[in-house]
Amino acid sequence: MNVLVCVKRVAMVGAKIVLTPDGRDVDVSQLGFTVSPHEECAVEEAVRIVERLGGTVTVLTLGPPAAVEQLRDAASIGATRLVHLVTDGEEFDALATAEVIAEVIRSREASEGVYDLVLFGNEAADSGDYQVAVRVGAALGRGCVNAIKQLDVSVERVAARREFRGGDESFDLSVPCVVGVKEGINLPRYPSLPGRMRAKKIVVEESPVRGRSSTVRRVALRTPEEPRQRAELLGTGTEGAEQLVELFVEWGVLA
Repeated sequence: MNVLVCVKRVAMVGAKIVLTPDGRDVDVSQLGFTVSPHEECAVEEAVRIVERLGGTVTVLTLGPPAAVEQLRDAASIGATRLVHLVTDGEEFDALATAEVIAEVIRSREASEGVYDLVLFGNEAADSGDYQVAVRVGAALGRGCVNAIKQLDVSVERVAARREFRGGDESFDLSVPCVVGVKEGINLPRYPSLPGRMRAKKIVVEESPVRGRSSTVRRVALRTPEEPRQRAELLGTGTEGAEQLVELFVEWGVLA
């Protein structure tokens, strides 16, 4: 079973989101980076499948040179091959991302054999587009399901389940196929020290990727207004005590 997992380098946003001066992006200059929680689960699921059925786990990312850090993290828990589509830092939208990934999959499969299963996270933690997995599946002409919380994989078939309106939806897909998984499908393992040492020795297969023209342009981002707290001074001395008693009576604290 040859499994490909696609991950994206995203910022670890803290409690307060700060936008860039033009208001079109999140300021990541003081933030760390990781992969989306859904994608962490996708890597873990791929490793479990291969541990059971045999095969290889290839992890692919489209991103700047620094995204190699996220590939090494995937290798430390069991990924065996790492593919980095290196950009110059320019952001690719969902359509351009899917086009590039589909092209790379076709090229690699022509020389190395078909990926039985291509896994994505349900959506990226930063853009939340929900589109890339579906677009890649359509471009490759393969069955595709998203928002999956349970997988049962065999050599020829994939049984998938997702939650829907208080119930479950079950799907049966023939291999090869594309699946987007949600956080909670498993509990990702922590990288071990031997795993991290092994990850450093894996050669990352790098290919430069040029930007693609986009039909969608982000105009602006807006952060939610912070809740405002207001205090009212009832009074001072005995005058304040009298008003406080009246307030307690109004609330029903005093009869």
